[in-house]
Amino acid sequence: MRGVGAWFPVTALLVWALVALVSPWLPLTPDRIELPGILAPPGPDAPLGKDDLGRPVLDRLLIGARTSFAVGLGVVALSTVLGALVGGMAALAGGWVDLTLVRIIDVFLAFPGILLAIALAGIMGPGIDNVIIALAAVGWVGYARLARSQILSLKQRDHVVAARALGARPSRVLLRHLLPLAVAPLIVEATFGVAGAVIAEAGLSFLGLGVQPPQASWGSMIRDGVGYMLVAPHLVLAPGLAILSVVLCVNLAGDGLRDRLDVRSAWRYIQQS
Repeated sequence: MRGVGAWFPVTALLVWALVALVSPWLPLTPDRIELPGILAPPGPDAPLGKDDLGRPVLDRLLIGARTSFAVGLGVVALSTVLGALVGGMAALAGGWVDLTLVRIIDVFLAFPGILLAIALAGIMGPGIDNVIIALAAVGWVGYARLARSQILSLKQRDHVVAARALGARPSRVLLRHLLPLAVAPLIVEATFGVAGAVIAEAGLSFLGLGVQPPQASWGSMIRDGVGYMLVAPHLVLAPGLAILSVVLCVNLAGDGLRDRLDVRSAWRYIQQS
């Protein structure tokens, strides 16, 4: 992904973030019920039509962008911090500490993550905060494995050995000397994690474990429109295409970021130029 095409997914994601941030202050009416407009097709007054309660689909789609953005950002932030700390401590400590944490990570990886997230969301109850906690509780293991593998290859470097020989605390060694060197692959992994979090949030909302009515979510919009697919397909197509677009742009942006941070890929590009 080089040239002009590389900027398209980034621009699309910036638009998504901007809509999510400013949507509460836009003159939108996502919860206004108009019975005469039930299942109305797209038209001048409603570019994406209206749902089964006569609410404008476009307004609910824009408000739903805030939900997906908050969940994607919150889940990735919590998962990255927790996973990096756990994986870093395991690699730096070694011995039985490393073995115990690796076994815990293996247990989490062996259990289907989405099922565990559904169970946690069901126990804690619906709501965006609980969705973020449930998804982060199952999403940190990938970052932990990545951080552990990176720090295992970094902790024998001269500056790290020197810092430990000078009596630096393990926490200082981890935070000041090791994690900064491992941040590049973690950022790339976090980029792809946003796409997974958006899909997982939509799935939980589809099952009724995410945000609750009347708050809008792309997953709940799809759930509400499934029963009207033959007479009003726009109820499913609009949020479905929104999820598809965001996930595709996130993956393309992640591929581009990975190529830019990969020294070998960058060197091949320079040689071809």
